[in-house]
Amino acid sequence: MKTLSKSEVDFTFRPVKILQYGNGNFLRAFADWMIQKLIDQNLFDGGIHTVQIHSPKADPKMIEQDCLFHVLEKGLKNGKVFEDTTLISCIQSYSSIYESYEDYLILGENPDLRFILSNTTESGIQFDSGDDDFKEIPATFPGKLTALLFRRFQFFDGDSSKGLHFLPCELIEKNGKKLKECILQYVDLWKLPESFAKWVEEDSYFYDTLVDRIVPGFPKDGSDIEFEDKLQVMAEPFHFWAIEGPEKIQEELPFPKAGLDVSFVDDLTPYRTRKVRILNGAHTCLVPYAYLQGLKTVRESVEHPEIGSWLKELIATEIVPILDMDKGELETFANAVLERFANPFIRHELKSIALNSISKFKVRVLPSILDFYNQNGAWPEKMITAFAATILFYKGDVNGETMPLNDAAEVITFFEVAWKNPDKSKMIHSILQNSSLWDQDLSLLPGLQESLVQSLEKLEEKIA
Repeated sequence: MKTLSKSEVDFTFRPVKILQYGNGNFLRAFADWMIQKLIDQNLFDGGIHTVQIHSPKADPKMIEQDCLFHVLEKGLKNGKVFEDTTLISCIQSYSSIYESYEDYLILGENPDLRFILSNTTESGIQFDSGDDDFKEIPATFPGKLTALLFRRFQFFDGDSSKGLHFLPCELIEKNGKKLKECILQYVDLWKLPESFAKWVEEDSYFYDTLVDRIVPGFPKDGSDIEFEDKLQVMAEPFHFWAIEGPEKIQEELPFPKAGLDVSFVDDLTPYRTRKVRILNGAHTCLVPYAYLQGLKTVRESVEHPEIGSWLKELIATEIVPILDMDKGELETFANAVLERFANPFIRHELKSIALNSISKFKVRVLPSILDFYNQNGAWPEKMITAFAATILFYKGDVNGETMPLNDAAEVITFFEVAWKNPDKSKMIHSILQNSSLWDQDLSLLPGLQESLVQSLEKLEEKIA
């Protein structure tokens, strides 16, 4: 089988307009894939330089394959199995900051550079006050980025037109604002000129973003590509990117024109709420309810006649109606979520989603329960059942089977003690009353305790 190389494929050298921090599966199957779609449709004439900032050595596979790889989309699309393969050739070059710090800084002198892409994990965007000397490689990603920006500022004499656009893909709220805040903290720590701080503030653009795509990684069942590709990555067909920023960025990155599901919005909040309440909330409701009934994966749960219908109705009748967004958009998103859950190419174990289920329930489901009650004056039956299932799941041992609890020790211990009370009403009361779990005393809410006791008893009878 042939090795991937630029001499073997239809490759065009393009000016590097994007500097990318991170070379993991997600960025390659999400942002790089999107840039490639723009290039393939003659909507963008630029390439990417990827810089390795974590591992001390560059990935030999990237070097061996001339930065080329394939993205394999596999899943359901409009109810039918969908498979597609895209050759990603938009990455022009690749380097490690640890091979040469000076060469890294020189990347900032590129006059064509327009965008910064990053995905350095949720903990990547942080400030370290001990990072006090940028003459050596800074420890954090924002520190490394500040050093490069200062070199760019100096090289172009503070030219306002050389400010950059930042598109962080880290899964934290207000990721763009957080990144800018960290950079300005380094400007202050390193006592850099006020004119540089002003350049960062006024001539650089930091966008808050929300990304959504499941990327399992290297395909386990291989593919039918004609090259040996050690970097190929599998992704679901679904993708969504919301970017909070002015429409002018669309002129340079016209993702919607390429048929990509990218929205440039004034406020990310409703899109984040939509994802948390529908996608994440459905996961969190489903896990204990399905697991207690003997199911092990997301797919078999949504395909189960009873449980699949229960989840579908929960989303359609209890979550979607209370969200303040276009109902058509919400229903489309909800249908896509259920289709994603049924992806035959992804084995998503329920126990792997069960991590920290209590804190997830507080953020993802409890707000929907409370909003439903406030709007309707009644408790949502199916989400209350999911609440009861979560409480039963945290009993730890149900009908002789040990539940796969994965949470903070104090949370597990609390539920273990609570379940020793033989009076279910008092047991539920103690759980609702624990404001350290819910950030409020839920026992004060009329009828919630009684509804949970009834749902718990029905559920115990059902699985007995």
